Amino acid sequence: MRTRTPLLALGLALAVAAPAAAQQQRQAPPPLGTPKPFRVPAGREITLPNGLDVTLIPYGTVPKATVRLVTRVGNVDEGADQVWLADLTSDLMRQGTTTRTAQQIALDAARMGGSVNVSTGMDQTTVGGEVLSEFAPEMVRLVADLAMNPSFPAGELPRLKTDRVRQLSIARSQPQTLAQEKFRGLLYPDHPYGRLYPTPQMVQGYTVEQIRDFHGRNFNAARSRLYVVGRFDAAAVEQAVRDAFAGWTRGAESAPTPPTPRTARAVHLVDKPGAVQSTIYMGLPVIDPSHRDYVALQVTNALLGGAFASRITSNIREQKGYTYSPNSTVSARYRDAFWAQVADVTTNVTGASLKEIFHEIDRLQAEAPTAEELRGIQNYLAGTFVLQNSSRSGIIGQLSFLELHGLGRDYLDTYVQRVYAVTPAEVQRIARTYLDDERMTIVVVGDRSKIADQVKPYGQVVE
Repeated sequence: MRTRTPLLALGLALAVAAPAAAQQQRQAPPPLGTPKPFRVPAGREITLPNGLDVTLIPYGTVPKATVRLVTRVGNVDEGADQVWLADLTSDLMRQGTTTRTAQQIALDAARMGGSVNVSTGMDQTTVGGEVLSEFAPEMVRLVADLAMNPSFPAGELPRLKTDRVRQLSIARSQPQTLAQEKFRGLLYPDHPYGRLYPTPQMVQGYTVEQIRDFHGRNFNAARSRLYVVGRFDAAAVEQAVRDAFAGWTRGAESAPTPPTPRTARAVHLVDKPGAVQSTIYMGLPVIDPSHRDYVALQVTNALLGGAFASRITSNIREQKGYTYSPNSTVSARYRDAFWAQVADVTTNVTGASLKEIFHEIDRLQAEAPTAEELRGIQNYLAGTFVLQNSSRSGIIGQLSFLELHGLGRDYLDTYVQRVYAVTPAEVQRIARTYLDDERMTIVVVGDRSKIADQVKPYGQVVE
């Protein structure tokens, strides 16, 4: 039998001893410093004679500028038979203007050291991109051209519709997408906020004439604000804005109709035979960002399920291993929001997962968190808030959020302080006031034959 050499034996001994020694020498990390409050950088606000609002903010040291036009138009402006018409409109806007082809648009943006894009959301559509600082005035002119003068080339529409149908097919193959669609449809049965996906036939039926009409009715100066953030020649950019957008029609301001959401305690099953996981999507309508309790609700959500150190995540992920990435969120739109907990759980613990989620909600309602637990969540929210807003794009995102919800600049300037002002008792009050177990809409996508009996204790089962 071969014997180990003294040198090899010594190496093995050191390798075994090293972790123990390192453990003994490990020290507690230094205490966290006081997070700095976020301050919106100072800038210049102007309004053109046609009603276009403009925000110019010098920011940062990198020689780049972000130019973004935000218009109050999106899926909320679609009819029941027009789902994704706004998305297809933004797709076709990128395909050329009356003076440039799609290739020329891409080349012009690349020559400026950047790119340009058009994207649509539920309440807003954005046109813009980032470029090297010296090209900021030119990017302003390119953004204006895309927004004001799209040519809507008919030859590109079949390809774009095919792409959208492909995206639709992929989306409908995902259990979380199916759960979200069902959940939103239940909360907003008669409102665009509840219509997430069209049928393939609906997409294929859209015409260039419909797209032109949608654009003409909804894109105008009165609904829009242009943001320029970064390093740029302020005088040159302002002159470019005035020249490029002077001819844009004022138009009518946006007048969306807020939804009247519905919710009731029931379990809605979406059958996915053979699924090895169940997707849980549960929640209810809550207050929107204009409400004074909204920041406290965000803190409560983060403590309950919206952060990696949250209670629900600790329970069903870390302690029980039911799921890998559960998460709760406060999802907001214009004058509307809902709270939702989402989790993909192993099929045989579907009912057990619901039990633990409700247990954590009930526990927070029955007993306030400790000051130490709350402080950890507050540090997380304050830190991520400042980081998220430390970029040109982040600043524009926050300012357009304020614009959509009619909030003042002080909302951002005082956000960190208000996060730290939330008390344990207030977290308990928020949980009791807004997270009512008996009004939770529950959607579960999974193998009905294996989960139907598991979910019966949590509400009337609806299929």
